[in-house]
Amino acid sequence: MENANIQHLIAMVIYMAAVVVIGIVFAKRSNKNAESYFLGGRSLGPWVAAFSAEASDMSGWLLMGLPGLAYWTGLADAGWTAIGLFVGTYFNWLIVSKRLHKYSVKVDAITIPGFFSKRFHEKSKIILIIASLFIVIFFTVYAGQCLSACGKLFMNLLGMKNAYHGMMIAAAVFVLLYTFLGGFLAESASDFMQAIVMVIALVAIFAIAVVQAGGWAQVMENAKNIDGYFSLFSTASPSTETANVFGEGGSYSFLSICSCLAWGLGYFGMPQVLLRFMGIRDGKELTRSRRVACIWLFIAMTTAVFIGVVGRSVPGLSYTSNAAAENIFIDMSTTYLPPILAGFACAGILAASISSSDSYLLISTSALSENIYHGIFRKKASDREVMWISRIAMTVITIIAMIIAWDADSTIFGITSFAWAGFGATFGPLMLFSLFWKRTTHIGAIAGMLSGGIMVFVWKLVIKANFSAQFPILGLYELLPAFIISSIVIIVVSLLTKKPSAEIEAEFDSIAKK
Repeated sequence: MENANIQHLIAMVIYMAAVVVIGIVFAKRSNKNAESYFLGGRSLGPWVAAFSAEASDMSGWLLMGLPGLAYWTGLADAGWTAIGLFVGTYFNWLIVSKRLHKYSVKVDAITIPGFFSKRFHEKSKIILIIASLFIVIFFTVYAGQCLSACGKLFMNLLGMKNAYHGMMIAAAVFVLLYTFLGGFLAESASDFMQAIVMVIALVAIFAIAVVQAGGWAQVMENAKNIDGYFSLFSTASPSTETANVFGEGGSYSFLSICSCLAWGLGYFGMPQVLLRFMGIRDGKELTRSRRVACIWLFIAMTTAVFIGVVGRSVPGLSYTSNAAAENIFIDMSTTYLPPILAGFACAGILAASISSSDSYLLISTSALSENIYHGIFRKKASDREVMWISRIAMTVITIIAMIIAWDADSTIFGITSFAWAGFGATFGPLMLFSLFWKRTTHIGAIAGMLSGGIMVFVWKLVIKANFSAQFPILGLYELLPAFIISSIVIIVVSLLTKKPSAEIEAEFDSIAKK
């Protein structure tokens, strides 16, 4: 290992030590009982709620997947995706956050499956089981993406080009031990710090890259000279054999724009974000949280996209695949910063990956231990027993996530898009109808969840894979058709089944009037 790699490692160790200290500080409060461990005792302040929501949501794809996508094909894919995410974030904080906070307090829910189950006063626990299983499935995929980002980061920073699997396993062990330690409070507090690290790293690397490229005018001139690259309505066609060689650009269709904008729909079903709405100490502070979250997200995504664009003008950077291009942030850092500073800059990727993966593991295990084990099989289980079961489940989920992340050539963006669609279609429509339509029924909720979650698999693996070449409309991002189908099913089934009880309607009205 060279001297520069040793300095990279020192910076990473210092950063990880800071994260561990946060876990130790909050360990006592987090392990007091299940509510403290899984929801922090509803004690989050507005800044922590905002930063932790966005940091846990963005993951490694913000610093690797998004810049890599922008570098590879230009502004359209990355730009429209960023726009969709920003709009979705704004409306999620605006219309969902306050009502979900009030409702979750009213029904005493500390998890998303628990909220849905208590919202419909179910005795059979069918919603609880289905929601919990979908959370485990999609968050395991999501955690795999985070571990993949960590593996690629350490492999490149430490100069160990064939050590992806070892580095990925080491990252998994660290995240697992850290999440064991502190629970939701430690996770949220560290996410606050990590959100700051992420945005500072993005802005710093963007500024350095512009200087190294010869200035903003040079960046713009080079980008505009690539056919289809610097436009929201066309896309570049890079060669996979020779770096920086392009074919004729292609048009960017209306369907492609809809697919990218559909990413915004995913926010209505993202458990890691929705839990921050539930965990804030005072619902009145959510307005400030919304403003903070939106400003952070705008800065972070804008710089991430343009790091990829600027990368086409930076000397010495060349990639022949989208997967390789996802290393652009790391390569810029190690090329143009002193080794110790490069290590701290790349801590932004580590921050993104840790802040997301610990959220995913915690929410997945809460679904299994609190909702299924405690809620169904062992209703008299103590808080201590529930937390130990959660740690066992967490270990198993981490192992499965490592298996998903084992392919070093898979793209971070690709893994993320599937899990995002899964949550958006499974929980997004149901969350909106649960909060805003009194007529939603228990059976309608079950049918909506199942149709949305299953359609993500069917659309991506069957319809899109086999028929999109003949029928371009079938190439839509699976989140959009699955979200629409889930919404229709909820409405139709609810209208065809017996309306909710007077007790459920009265509870709904009490929330709506506040």
